[in-house]
Amino acid sequence: MKPAIRLKFSVMMFLEFFIWGSWYVTGPNYLGALGFKAEDFGWTYSVGPIAGMISPFFVGMIADRFFPAQRVLAAMHFIGAALMLYATTLMKAGAAPTAINGVFFGYMLTYFPTLALTNTLAMKNMTNPEKEFPLIRVLGTIGWIAAGLTLSWLGWDKTINMFYLTAGAALLLGFFSLALPHTPPVGSGPVSARQILGLDALVMLKNRSYLTFMVASALICIPLAFYYQITSRVVEMTGLPIGQTMSYGQMSEIVFMLIMPLFFARLGVKWMLAVGMLAWVVRYGLFAIGASEQIQWMIILGIVLHGICYDFFFVTGQIYTDQAAPKNIRAQAQGMLVLFTLGLGMFIGAQVAARIEAQHSPKASVYFAKVAPDKISDIKALEGKLASAQPTEANEFRKQLDSLLQNLRAGLSDEQKIALHQEELRSIDWKPLWLKPAGFAAAILILFISFFRNPRRTTPA
Repeated sequence: MKPAIRLKFSVMMFLEFFIWGSWYVTGPNYLGALGFKAEDFGWTYSVGPIAGMISPFFVGMIADRFFPAQRVLAAMHFIGAALMLYATTLMKAGAAPTAINGVFFGYMLTYFPTLALTNTLAMKNMTNPEKEFPLIRVLGTIGWIAAGLTLSWLGWDKTINMFYLTAGAALLLGFFSLALPHTPPVGSGPVSARQILGLDALVMLKNRSYLTFMVASALICIPLAFYYQITSRVVEMTGLPIGQTMSYGQMSEIVFMLIMPLFFARLGVKWMLAVGMLAWVVRYGLFAIGASEQIQWMIILGIVLHGICYDFFFVTGQIYTDQAAPKNIRAQAQGMLVLFTLGLGMFIGAQVAARIEAQHSPKASVYFAKVAPDKISDIKALEGKLASAQPTEANEFRKQLDSLLQNLRAGLSDEQKIALHQEELRSIDWKPLWLKPAGFAAAILILFISFFRNPRRTTPA
């Protein structure tokens, strides 16, 4: 590959993940001040996995069969920038979380397909993808790190500006995509629904070890959802710079990616995957103590473990899938892995994380007492009605309570909103919240070790 083309694809990867890193982990730190509750965050982090299960098939087919891939990439980012800007207008107008999450869903329908499109664009223009692609893909991780550092340096990791940064970066990549090498569609002839959905890869599930791996991969994404959905608010509560601290996870990801071949040669597939899952148990154990006691070094260490959690499990899983799959269905097998993990697993995880967070969050009257004491009697009255209401009446009382809280929050000054958000964070019972995903990850680890058998071939192809 010519140096000029390599530079273009490196910039493409940098911007692709800069966009994602500009809001995905710090979004709750601003949205929480708008009044998003645990169940609202559950849907904020569910719309991406839903989009990931729907859109890549169709957008990928369009790029494969009808339009040049670089133009499809540009169109997706142009539409995504417009949707993210529209989301900011709803935020400023004090719209309900449901409306904002609806726009996030539309945005994710445009963003998730670009993750595959950028890979396709790069690989189709390479002479030796095995050697050239990793050097370009690492710029994506650096882009995510740069986004987190930028947010902290500019003081935007708790403000609406993070969403403006996301939209601006998407617009920039949209224009830049038009300057990428022309990559015309190559598909022709009829295409079956079986090919689109990747159903040919299901034959791999007949292998007990691969089935065990796939089940473990989907289940481990449930505790993974806790990390993306909740961790940044723990970082905020403990007084650490949010974007910068969260970027430590991607920094460690690069370090462990470089030394991963040494571990792979010694541990093999099974124990690489097991160490990755064990890191999840340790990480959430650290969060359980660190969040409840506000111990900063424990929070930082738990975030740094992201390198082992991600590389040892997910990257090893991608290598194992490539080794285990017949050559003619390797692409479908990787697609199936993404579907079960970033799609199904992360969707279930987002919903579970929301429910567990709600279980360990006190009633609104506990923290509103600090900033709106004159309204506490009204809040408590509605909370009491909701607690004793019949199922047919509960929805009406819940709507009344949500409306009251939304109006109260809208009437607060910016300083009061920040104080309220901090009260909300401090009032959460963090220790049992984090011990639940830690225990779940430990159970998955035991299941995996019990049923998985190391493949004969234990080194990357």
